[in-house]
Amino acid sequence: MNRRQFLVGSTAIMMALQTRAGLAGSPGLPGEHIDIALWNDVPPGGGGPSGSEILSAKGALSNVTRPSLRVFAPAKSNGRAVLVAAGGGYKRIEMGQEAWPAADWLSALGYTAYVLSYRLPDEGWRDGNLVSLQDAQRALRIIRSREKHVSVLGFSAGGHLLGMAATRTDFHSYPVADALDHTPAYADGAALIYPVITLESPYTHTSTHKLLVGPDATAAVDAQWSVQNFVTATTPRVFLVQAEDDPVSDPHNTLIMAAACQREHVPVEMHRYSSGGHGFAMGRPGTPTTEWPARYKQWLGSDITAMGG
Repeated sequence: MNRRQFLVGSTAIMMALQTRAGLAGSPGLPGEHIDIALWNDVPPGGGGPSGSEILSAKGALSNVTRPSLRVFAPAKSNGRAVLVAAGGGYKRIEMGQEAWPAADWLSALGYTAYVLSYRLPDEGWRDGNLVSLQDAQRALRIIRSREKHVSVLGFSAGGHLLGMAATRTDFHSYPVADALDHTPAYADGAALIYPVITLESPYTHTSTHKLLVGPDATAAVDAQWSVQNFVTATTPRVFLVQAEDDPVSDPHNTLIMAAACQREHVPVEMHRYSSGGHGFAMGRPGTPTTEWPARYKQWLGSDITAMGG
């Protein structure tokens, strides 16, 4: 991996043009894009893995030593930005399957897409299960410093992560590092695709539950990491997608989130499909899940229309 870094602005955000040598054949691997480091120095708490980041042949990222944002800039911007987080059960980040294809698709529509490389809680970071949320909140602050309108798009565990970030805007997951951390970390909308929403019983079988709270977590701890418990009247509008035959994230997850939004009068749009399983990304051929990107495009566009953009 080769990087050219330079300093930008008073927040000392490092930016780099990054290429990954020897990986040109990896599915969904993007070309050169601008990368923005989330932290000026050591991330909160310190620790973490050693060596270089690992990218599998299918584009799954792990050993995340340097959390960052990769910017997919459109040829002609519509003035809107989307923070994208792939899933992987907090064990890895499915860049090639989920995040990069989604970012390419968004940038083709005129959105500036920011793909999040977030720290994984089981990779030796001293702040443990907080590190992914720390990165998501910091990412929102960085994007807010660059963009006027920001929504989020999360897949699977990435849906859990961005769901937490979108609903827990008053939660300080890390100490103030610089002036940027005095600014709000919030989204204008949240699209959650086959997300893990709840960690509460009986939905405790997921890798998300195992890595964030562990098999012996109390009911109170499970509740603290369940997105639906933090939905309030100030939660941004929500877009939900799931297949009814999802074997990983129980299909009740989207129903639970939709019910929480309805309870708090938060606008919510939900699309559930008879088949497609889990991890269908932008749609699995031969299943009705291929329809969801068109619905999402309409949902994003309705926000532009509502705001007069």
